[in-house]
Amino acid sequence: MAGDVADQVPATPELKHDAIGFLDALVIGLNSTSPAYSLAAAIGPIVALAGIYAPGVMLASFVPMLLIAAAFYYLNKVDQDCGTTFSWVTRAMGPWAGWLGGWAIFMTGVLVIGSLADVAVRFGLLSVGLDSWANSEAVRQTLTVVVILVMTAVCVLGTEMSAHVQNVLILAQVFFLLLFAVVAIYRVYAGTSTLDATEPALSWLNPFGAGGAALTGGLLLGVFIYWGWESAVNLTEEVKDSASAPGRAGIWSTVILLVTYLSVGIAVVGYAGTAFLTENAGEEEAVFALLAHEVMGRWDWVVLLSVCTSALASTQTTIIPASRTALSMARRKALPHPLAHIHPRFRTPDVSTWWVAGIAIAWYLIVNRISENALFDSLTALSLLIAFYYALTGLACAIYYRRHLTESLHNFLFIGVGPLVGAGLLAWLLVESITDMSDPANSYSGVSWFGLGPPLVIGIGIALTGVLVMLFWRLRSGVFWQERRSVADPALVHSRPGRHGRSREE
Repeated sequence: MAGDVADQVPATPELKHDAIGFLDALVIGLNSTSPAYSLAAAIGPIVALAGIYAPGVMLASFVPMLLIAAAFYYLNKVDQDCGTTFSWVTRAMGPWAGWLGGWAIFMTGVLVIGSLADVAVRFGLLSVGLDSWANSEAVRQTLTVVVILVMTAVCVLGTEMSAHVQNVLILAQVFFLLLFAVVAIYRVYAGTSTLDATEPALSWLNPFGAGGAALTGGLLLGVFIYWGWESAVNLTEEVKDSASAPGRAGIWSTVILLVTYLSVGIAVVGYAGTAFLTENAGEEEAVFALLAHEVMGRWDWVVLLSVCTSALASTQTTIIPASRTALSMARRKALPHPLAHIHPRFRTPDVSTWWVAGIAIAWYLIVNRISENALFDSLTALSLLIAFYYALTGLACAIYYRRHLTESLHNFLFIGVGPLVGAGLLAWLLVESITDMSDPANSYSGVSWFGLGPPLVIGIGIALTGVLVMLFWRLRSGVFWQERRSVADPALVHSRPGRHGRSREE
């Protein structure tokens, strides 16, 4: 009788296995980077730094991203955990480093979700001619909160629904971007450009053409424009062929992003010339609104809608890594257990997803009350968190596989040297970012907080808050901190692993 009763007790809900396929994961990885919005925000500053060599700088910034994407692929092969960096760093380097890596991922989502939704609302209103609404803070902020809530609901209702929405948004975004690039290039060669057009040349792809300082600044911007592709790997427990498909989706995302960025970057520089882009570098994403009118004329709404769909898609997909990381941390007793709750019907992490949305909305509204520049400063602080957890992941890959690096030249180069070089580059960029952000003049606000730039103060504040929360939870519940460092299981390294990777404790 007892056995019959036990059989009737429902098992603890898990994330829905095999909910989406490789292509769905690829699309989510692409949309997480918000390519149209990223290009709009970065193309002006990159051109201001590198001139016609801006495409080359974007090519160079791809290198560390590809190396870290390889680390994600190999770590996911032996440990399919939706917590990604949190889980892998914990296994390779211990619970303290793993917890901080998880905190960094969680906070990147909190910092950027509100801004992405705001851009989606602003450009959506502009594309339909509602300029007065777009310029009204009350209207825009209200609609931004509504967008975040709707996108969060889509995430909760199921991974399949999220994937369907993303498929539609990526098609619209890529189509509009390519149409813009084709028209711009055509008008360059047809001699009908309204700006200072220059025919593209192969030499533009030389990242060293503008000098070392331009390359350094461009690489810092590159951390931002390529960031987000790993959302595909955060869905590893919900993707078919979870041992390899999410990792491959992450790698292919970076490659497709490179092609997209180079194509549009060359078209923009060729059509507008460096003077126009340099003069408007401070306009951030608005530079695309200006270019849209110059290139497309009365069809400029096409480009505006592209940025809108890009930011809208990224609003949704940015919720995914933050919520899955919180789920993984709670599951391992590194955060309060309620965050590990999975909806019994939709089989998504509903509690952690709504918490991410709630904190993101609060951050967006509070920072906006300070000033719009303060919101931009909080986004600048993103590069610190991104470089930190990407570098941790690259380092963890080499450490976790350390007993297998000398088994073959492939392992040594692609699992050891590559991720370590990527981690080293990002650590260097982290130091450069800290140096740059320490000067208040380099911030959007242009004011001093405690003698430092606001972005650095925000970054330090987030780090200190994470340390305090970690210490509090360590005192409250020490279960997670009993985990021991481990190495990759040889059975998983040398053969196709099952859904859940294993490790060998030392």
